[in-house]
Amino acid sequence: MQQIRSFTENETGRLYLVPTPIGNLDDMTFRAVKTLADVDLIASEDTRHTQMLLNHFQIDTRQISFHEHNTEQRIPQLIALLKQGQSIAQCSDAGMPSISDPGKELVAAAVKEGLQVVALPGANAGLTALIASGLAPQPFYFYGFLSRKHQQQIAELTPLNRHEETMIFYEAPHRLAKTLASMVEVFGESRQAVLARELTKRYEEFCRGSLKELSQWAAENQMRGEFVVLVAGNDNPNQPVEASAELSLKEQIDQEIQHGLSTNAAIKLVAKRNQIKRQDLYKQYHEL
Repeated sequence: MQQIRSFTENETGRLYLVPTPIGNLDDMTFRAVKTLADVDLIASEDTRHTQMLLNHFQIDTRQISFHEHNTEQRIPQLIALLKQGQSIAQCSDAGMPSISDPGKELVAAAVKEGLQVVALPGANAGLTALIASGLAPQPFYFYGFLSRKHQQQIAELTPLNRHEETMIFYEAPHRLAKTLASMVEVFGESRQAVLARELTKRYEEFCRGSLKELSQWAAENQMRGEFVVLVAGNDNPNQPVEASAELSLKEQIDQEIQHGLSTNAAIKLVAKRNQIKRQDLYKQYHEL
């Protein structure tokens, strides 16, 4: 068992996890500003981006880069500085550190070394979108970013179809239409969903409707801004998805092939989705 008090005096430094605004700079807390000004070092996902935030609040604390591509190099350096008594604030470009952003490996290393880790509350896109979505706010299931390839998305979404809680995803604008098409394929056309765009910014927007409606809208319009995608939970998790139920097994396989899968990969995916043996479906598809 490990028991560490966050604010007892210690010879080692503290690691502060500092949320930053997801758009509106007014969402920066007084405590976050004070912490960034008081620490010895700021570990930033993008030092140039964070410097604009520091300049706005007239903070001159030194920065060091800490992102997904230099994690292995930076963690030993940062842990060593903490052990020497220096305090460090870690922040990402927007929102909470570690939530679809860098941070979790550094936290795990600090915890392993018995160092003090202090998390500050602050902005989070997923929860901000959730409470304004109109969907059930609890329970909820946060997933973050799906894989980029269609086959991998289907594989990730298929087990999620049985979730009864509201699901939260993040998506980039140029991938939104394809991701929504994958959701229609797995969750069905009528499942209710919400798209939250440009949260806390001037052009903040919520689009609410069925997955079919939102998918068509995304396909017909130019997407801008980062999106939070919220999908209602499955009220009848043991019932088949209507989008799949409308298609025969052969049609489902052909649909996956049109999305770029090989025949064997499409058969494997459809067999898993419909909970039947792959070998049986292979014979049926090829009429063997």
